[in-house]
Amino acid sequence: MAATRLDLRDVPPSERHPMIHTAFETLDSGEALEIVNDHEPRPLFYEFQAEVDAFDAESYVCERREEGKYVATLPKQ
Repeated sequence: MAATRLDLRDVPPSERHPMIHTAFETLDSGEALEIVNDHEPRPLFYEFQAEVDAFDAESYVCERREEGKYVATLPKQ
């Protein structure tokens, strides 16, 4: 699965979700958006699950790699 990666740790919080949605929209079916965040993006998961039909919630993965570094994969159906 091809992935696009966004490191959001230095992006102001108010700009993160719009940036993520824009990047996700540019993906082709079967690709994934990988985000690096300073906290677990659980609210983002629920937002995508409720609002983005192409989001493959079953294949979503999030890992805490170290303090202040979470990597989440948002796959597109």
